[in-house]
Amino acid sequence: MFYELTVVQFSKALNNLNALLDKGAAHAEAKKFDVSVLLNSRLAPDQFNLIRQVQIACDTAKLGVARLTGKVESAPVHADTEATLPELKARIQSVLDYLAGFKPEDFAGAAERHISQPRWEGKYLTGTEFAIQHAIPNIYFHITTAYSILRHNGVDVGKKDYLGSMPYKS
Repeated sequence: MFYELTVVQFSKALNNLNALLDKGAAHAEAKKFDVSVLLNSRLAPDQFNLIRQVQIACDTAKLGVARLTGKVESAPVHADTEATLPELKARIQSVLDYLAGFKPEDFAGAAERHISQPRWEGKYLTGTEFAIQHAIPNIYFHITTAYSILRHNGVDVGKKDYLGSMPYKS
């Protein structure tokens, strides 16, 4: 179940984020302004800009899976220096490539694994708590915020862009 909730869903969410960024670039081109205006936009003065939202969504995906599988040292390292759309898209692709290397069996023992982060000052969550109460809500928060920044700036995106394709059955 952890594989489906993280690798599968995080990969879909990051692919949808990639498509949202493409729509933002097309909007900037059509309106004749530099796409960096969108990348540096934010919803509130004390909130991160679009670049940082993408970076954190990527970090949440890669580190969430790495922590759940006990493979933190294998996660790609990103310096958070992206400033252009191609650089952000390369970061997303790097994380997608990393996630593609996981299999369901990599999550054996994930439910009970003790997961911590430096800012938690020695406290931990079980893998189940970490996935459900931290990693999953966190990635969706940052992707929703990225979506909202684009939407707020006039990019023609909607719920279907956010959700992406569905595996409908006939």
